[in-house]
Amino acid sequence: MTGETVGLPTGDGLTVAGARRLAARLLAAAGLAADRAETSALCIVLADVWGVGSHGLLRLPYYLRRMLAGGYPPQAGLVTVTDTGPLLALDGGGGLGHWQLWQAGQEAAARCAQYGIAAVSVANSGHCGALGVYTLPGLEAGCLTLVFSNGPAVMPPWGTSQPMLSTSPLAAGIPAAGHPVIVDMATSTVARGKIAALAQRDEPLPAGWALDAQGEPTTDAHAALAGMLSPLGGAKGFALALIVEALAAGLAGPRLSTEVADMFAADTTAQPQGIGHLLITLDPARFGPQPGDAQARLDRLAAGVTGRGGRLPGAARTLPADLDPAAPLAVADGTLRELAGLAAELGVTG
Repeated sequence: MTGETVGLPTGDGLTVAGARRLAARLLAAAGLAADRAETSALCIVLADVWGVGSHGLLRLPYYLRRMLAGGYPPQAGLVTVTDTGPLLALDGGGGLGHWQLWQAGQEAAARCAQYGIAAVSVANSGHCGALGVYTLPGLEAGCLTLVFSNGPAVMPPWGTSQPMLSTSPLAAGIPAAGHPVIVDMATSTVARGKIAALAQRDEPLPAGWALDAQGEPTTDAHAALAGMLSPLGGAKGFALALIVEALAAGLAGPRLSTEVADMFAADTTAQPQGIGHLLITLDPARFGPQPGDAQARLDRLAAGVTGRGGRLPGAARTLPADLDPAAPLAVADGTLRELAGLAAELGVTG
């Protein structure tokens, strides 16, 4: 039998629908409520569909082990801390970040429609995967959306060798005619998930990506996971990362990156990470001087890129409404084996 028959990754032929079904069932078996498991599964599989496999099913075993150990309490909900209308501060109780940040994105979009601007933070959350995914609720409502997050410290201040900041990812969704612009980037030279993917395959890193635990340059992916990442663009990249840290860890909190548990460290699986996320939405219709002027300028901006032969960030990223359930999804054999073992452990058999 193939994975498509019983919902397990035991053979070739995994499709988008099969991957979503598998992820949702595994997350639910680990204790996550069914609707939250479905939302999280969509966010995870979208990363694979978008070609960001380092943040897709590759990470699911880590999420499941942390959920089972208590590092991502599956019963954690979102609790309102502050609500002024356009600003909403939530506490995630240490739970898995995917469904929490997606729900925050939906809330920000709804409030943006009312106020023209909204900021929603999720404190005390977990890893959320590919940050660009969370621009989608705002984009579907026509809002320009910014997303910031933090994680474990892996980036040293420029010119030093002691880790202080996370990969400090940021994402932006810009509504534009035809297809939205979706920017999703780490402010380190490379996202840490890419290093994890290479470590899983025992492949070397390109020079300049990472430092080992002693602060020496390394091309060993395993040493890099235990070490540090270089900032993108040197001192300017570190400054940009510091801004992201201020927004996600400083404002949302509760932990600076130096205090966040590392998802890849086996001895931290029972420790909630305490990651902070911040999502900001802006309604172009509220900018003038006449209604529609701002959106027209955004459309011209995007058209200016393609009209000059350029490629807009995110142009190839399939939106949820356009997903083909029957499309094949390439997943590394090592990840499939790991998920099959977890499925057996959790009793997910059909």
